[in-house]
Amino acid sequence: MQGVGQVASNDPGAAAILDTPLSAAWESIRTGLRRDCGARTFDGWLKPAELGAFDPDSGELELVMPSKFMADWVRSHFGERLILAWRSALPVVRDVRITAAADAPRPSPLLILEEIPAAPANAIERDPNAPNFDPRYRFETFVVGKANEVACTAARTLASADTVSFNPLFIHGGTGRGKTHLLHAIGQDFLARRPSARVVSMSAEKFMVEFVRALKENDTIGFKSRLRSADLLLIDDVQFIAGKDSTQEEFFHTMNEIITAGRRLVITSDRAPQDLDGIAPRILSRLSWGLVADINPADYELRLNILEAKLAGLPGIEMPKNVVEFLARRLTNSIRELEGALNRIAAYAMMTGRAIDLAFVEEVLANVLRANQRRISIDEIQTQVAEHYRIRKAEMTSARRAREVARPRQVAMYLSKQLTPKSLPDIGRRFGGRDHTTVIHAVRQIEKLRASDAELDADIRLLTRQLEG
Repeated sequence: MQGVGQVASNDPGAAAILDTPLSAAWESIRTGLRRDCGARTFDGWLKPAELGAFDPDSGELELVMPSKFMADWVRSHFGERLILAWRSALPVVRDVRITAAADAPRPSPLLILEEIPAAPANAIERDPNAPNFDPRYRFETFVVGKANEVACTAARTLASADTVSFNPLFIHGGTGRGKTHLLHAIGQDFLARRPSARVVSMSAEKFMVEFVRALKENDTIGFKSRLRSADLLLIDDVQFIAGKDSTQEEFFHTMNEIITAGRRLVITSDRAPQDLDGIAPRILSRLSWGLVADINPADYELRLNILEAKLAGLPGIEMPKNVVEFLARRLTNSIRELEGALNRIAAYAMMTGRAIDLAFVEEVLANVLRANQRRISIDEIQTQVAEHYRIRKAEMTSARRAREVARPRQVAMYLSKQLTPKSLPDIGRRFGGRDHTTVIHAVRQIEKLRASDAELDADIRLLTRQLEG
């Protein structure tokens, strides 16, 4: 992909490309860095940085430095700060990769070292074991709906209350539903209320790796002490220790120590405790003693609210309501996929300058939409419509023309045309052998009525959501 900041000045499209949210955000970030770091540090190290390539799929932006030495220094001294600045200024940028220009000569280390500013006397060295929480994952940015309401309420309570009636808190749900978001939110809120508290956050996989390393280095006492002295211990994806007997032994004793001491423990998993195969029964029993909160798949309303909340954080991105509703209906696998699709659309629109409409979205998300497409059958439609209007399903194929059955039958024909790839003759045959002209009449009639009958329009929307969701 061509670098955004590497457009030749004689390119007639250069001005249009440079005048993008990426360039505007970079100017704003540069101004803030110069103010915060001082002119000398900024001019010597950060000013030479140029915008490189941006990958809309991963959200990774490249910043190019004149030399490898400068790239290494900026990466180690400002890498995390640059990532946070970009995420705040332009959320479609989720990561920053600092590289050196391929043809840059390696500068003299002696000359460069003279320019390195000394660390301030009052600088506080960051604890390497301190949790690295994502500032985007806070309770304020967590969109609540029926699917996650219990889990979010429990998480807030555990993070904020002086005493809690449950411990541990076990949050489970499928991939991309917000478990890690809640874990980071708990940690950040707990620390904000108790700045001197010790918080340890790690994945179960990291727990296993560090425990094995401690065994090899004869440092199990140090490992145990660091985890068991935590005021709050957060363990993500506990299912990864399944079948690891020695790791489970240590994990059980760590759990016991934390809970017995009255400290707080939060664990996440992709499955409920009773569905975790390969985990020791005593661990499962201990997990079940606390509060088990599940996060269910997001329904249409929650997906819609999440999209609207994310759009509010994407300055300069105009997305019509029908496009937002289309995404909420079609992308049902996970919230992570939903957010990724939104970022991809925003990035492509930003780089191409095209307006966001349904045709643009279908083009950009062709593979994603194809993977999410669920085959809806005419039989399903007939069943759902019959239940909604409280008529017998047999009326869908009957010859009766009474309005109380004819209108639902027309609705079912209309939805069959909208939601299935079946031809008009095929649809007619599934509705009691009716002619294709009858289907055409039904479709046109419902389209006309939707414009004037708010109740019917609401029925169609509800049925569509139920069938697609």
